[in-house]
Amino acid sequence: MRAAYRGRQELFTEADLACKEPIGQFKVWFDEARNEPSVMEANAMCLATASKDGTPSARYVLLKGYGPDGFKFFTNYESRKAKELEENPKAALTFYWEALRRSVRIEGTVARLPAAESDEYFHSRPKASQIGACASNQSTPITGREVLSAQEKYLASEYSDKEIPRPNWGGYIVVPHSIEFWQGQSDRLHDRIRFRLPQETEKPDGKLLHEGDNGWVYERLSP
Repeated sequence: MRAAYRGRQELFTEADLACKEPIGQFKVWFDEARNEPSVMEANAMCLATASKDGTPSARYVLLKGYGPDGFKFFTNYESRKAKELEENPKAALTFYWEALRRSVRIEGTVARLPAAESDEYFHSRPKASQIGACASNQSTPITGREVLSAQEKYLASEYSDKEIPRPNWGGYIVVPHSIEFWQGQSDRLHDRIRFRLPQETEKPDGKLLHEGDNGWVYERLSP
């Protein structure tokens, strides 16, 4: 199972960077992905967390906002991911846009979004999605699908004509310290350019380590 990626005429070099800081570069790639018809959900990202003892777990969530402050997503606060983030507030995100042969990897610390922001986003969702968030006690065992169906039916009736209160559910923001841009090559000599926050003693030399904008540095990594 060996897929063809990009050819040598489509390298991703330092000269091809649209920005010398990662958020602007992410926007360029993300906009290309969301405008590519064959990419179904450009904002789908794999979220990796770890428990206090270092046991990892990963699952897909949807990006719901990003900017210089970080990358946002929402989930149930009783879910496994949320419990692990309370124990160990560090996470990694991975985007993969197969049609473009591109991936972005993000690592950083995690914090909850303010309650007011979670309230605003929750009530902007379709009512069926709000009911779904209330009906599911995420990551807990249930006897069967009928449990969810019954709870969904009850909540739909209960809140047919009134606002649904936000359950124990809300947002997080991943504040990045490292963002890597990967572009696949058919010969497996893939292009990897990583932006990161430098250590205090590091000085860009313009060869291995380059000075970027807004406090970032960047470097090329071997594939």
